[in-house]
Amino acid sequence: MNSSLRLFFLVFTLLLFVSCKAQDPKASINGINIAIVNDTTFVNIKDYSDDFVYDMKYATIDNFLKAKVYDCAECFLRMKTVNAIIEANKIFSKKGYRIKFFDCYRPLDIQKKMWKIVSDPQYVADPSKGSIHNRGGAVDITLVDMKGNELDMGTPFDFFGIEASHGYNKLTQKIKDNRLLLKSVMTSVNFNSFDSEWWHYNLKSALHDKVSNVKWNCVE
Repeated sequence: MNSSLRLFFLVFTLLLFVSCKAQDPKASINGINIAIVNDTTFVNIKDYSDDFVYDMKYATIDNFLKAKVYDCAECFLRMKTVNAIIEANKIFSKKGYRIKFFDCYRPLDIQKKMWKIVSDPQYVADPSKGSIHNRGGAVDITLVDMKGNELDMGTPFDFFGIEASHGYNKLTQKIKDNRLLLKSVMTSVNFNSFDSEWWHYNLKSALHDKVSNVKWNCVE
């Protein structure tokens, strides 16, 4: 095989792999490992930015399940969600704040456990349809200042009550301003808010992505 034909074959093979939009960010061509990352690939956001703060609640017992249901405190999302949330964090950083994560991608099995405890679609998505969390397009977040102090949002994360909703007005002006800051920036980078939860945001383009039950590997 001459060099021109060999080059054509290699380029064609690479394009074929990319067009398949593989979910696994690692693949092999002729025994050589390569990274395939596209909008729908699941990635660990820590590999793309170190400017976030994390308190991954479901990797602890500090959640409404009162149980640790994630093996490790990692934030996996689809690449397009990562790109959007990084853009949001840049805007917040200019204002003196950073995003703090409570939850990111959530396997469908965990969604089923949550539904058994709170079978109310105002607060927990029905696993028969799947949550945007199960699609890698939703984040549960708050804001912290540059010293790591959380902004007052009026309720804790995962508070199941009307006080956590965007439409609730019996709040101090400061709390209203904090929620508005979070919402205004997130919606400016193509996220939708969730009416009953001030902390929950869905990437608009994630609605029709496939539900996933893939578990991530924890690195010791």
